[in-house]
Amino acid sequence: MSAAPAMAPALPAPRRIFPRHPISVPVDVIVLRSGIPDSLPGRCTDLSEAGVGAVVAGELSAGQHVALELRLPGIGVPVRARALVQYHEQLRCGLLFVGLSPQQREMIRYWAYLAVAPPAANDAKQEETPPPEMPVVVAGPNPERRTRGFRVRRGRFYLLLAFMLALFVLGWWQWQRAWQDLEPPASAAAAPEPGAPLRVPPQTMEEKILSKVDPVYPEAARLAGIQGLVVLDVVISADGTVEKLRPVAGPDPLVQSARDAVQGWKFEPYRFGTKAVEVETTIAVDFRLN
Repeated sequence: MSAAPAMAPALPAPRRIFPRHPISVPVDVIVLRSGIPDSLPGRCTDLSEAGVGAVVAGELSAGQHVALELRLPGIGVPVRARALVQYHEQLRCGLLFVGLSPQQREMIRYWAYLAVAPPAANDAKQEETPPPEMPVVVAGPNPERRTRGFRVRRGRFYLLLAFMLALFVLGWWQWQRAWQDLEPPASAAAAPEPGAPLRVPPQTMEEKILSKVDPVYPEAARLAGIQGLVVLDVVISADGTVEKLRPVAGPDPLVQSARDAVQGWKFEPYRFGTKAVEVETTIAVDFRLN
């Protein structure tokens, strides 16, 4: 019941209503490929209540529906939402939120309030600070004054050169670090926080499915022509059974059918070291009328 997304031209950019704010945090973009959810690592570059700009290590196409997850600095709860790909060029993409809840909007507004510093203090400080004096070389026969002026200019030149070199090294280091964040091992999983299940990529748990139940297409949704992708946040116990389910995105008439199906799936227990542990992952169920 799945189909790969068709290539489409870039969608026209909507008129910007909400201000964008720069941000640099990891983001997971979940897409469906041949019926299998695939998590693409990425990094946000800007954020607003309308959507995000990001660098994503994978191929996306304009018009494609995806799910994404990101954590905002200072906010304890992650933002998990559906999004529409507006464009994707050379790893850079724009993602437009679809059906963002009022609670999630408030989270973004609160983060923006914390992130944006009031400019009044900076403006006042700039007005109070007088501009630095430029070195003056006095024309005339006095060689001591000419030499002193030349030394001042040369010292400032070396200082500016050192500053530019430091900026270059810092930029290179941040670029290398960003690419390391974009390329984690596909099967790697970080140690869980105390009392929280281990977060495992969807493709890793896909390989551990022992048995699965196909969802039943609701007749009312079929007659109404409703189709789409249902994304579920799933907690799998140490014995491989589905313990908890939470809808993340998807058409409401299809969510319950997806929940009923995934509840009956059975997985090979996931081992962290030598011990079978409880894990959390994302499962996507695709409903297509064809």
